[in-house]
Amino acid sequence: MDSFEINKIVAAVLMVALIIIGIGKLSDVIFHVEKPKTPGYAVEVEQAVATSTEATSVTTEEKIDIAALMAMGDLATGEKVFKKCSACHSIVKGGKNNIGPALYNVVGRKIGAVSDYKYSKALSEYGKEWTFEELNGYLIKPAKWIKGTKMAFAGLRKETDRASVILYLNQNSDNPLPLP
Repeated sequence: MDSFEINKIVAAVLMVALIIIGIGKLSDVIFHVEKPKTPGYAVEVEQAVATSTEATSVTTEEKIDIAALMAMGDLATGEKVFKKCSACHSIVKGGKNNIGPALYNVVGRKIGAVSDYKYSKALSEYGKEWTFEELNGYLIKPAKWIKGTKMAFAGLRKETDRASVILYLNQNSDNPLPLP
């Protein structure tokens, strides 16, 4: 290959690069877009609407018919959904505490009552028992139900999943409580 052909190849590569750069600059001139001073969009929401929505959601959570909710549950589904919980909790009789406390006999037990587990201050001072209603509220979103808990679980949104897990927890007990 002589030097003339190498010059043609280099010139072709440079020409393509100049054409690409030129097209980019020309399109910026033709399709000029002014960028905003602050990026993003301002979303205006009326404050009164947001508070009324929150108020209705709190009242619906407080007035849940626990008997109807528990009727939706299924033990097989509860065992399947509990696999999410088993990463941190054991459910077997005499099981040891893991990241979270052992949950055998949990339904009807005082909250924060496992002696050899170090609970968060919020759970230790809560002072209630794990009833069907408490478990339902806690399983929706633990950090919201008991502020200050160290349980970093997102929660179970589906009512059937919560009811099934509560049934499964109740079943894994020496004396399962009667359903409401």
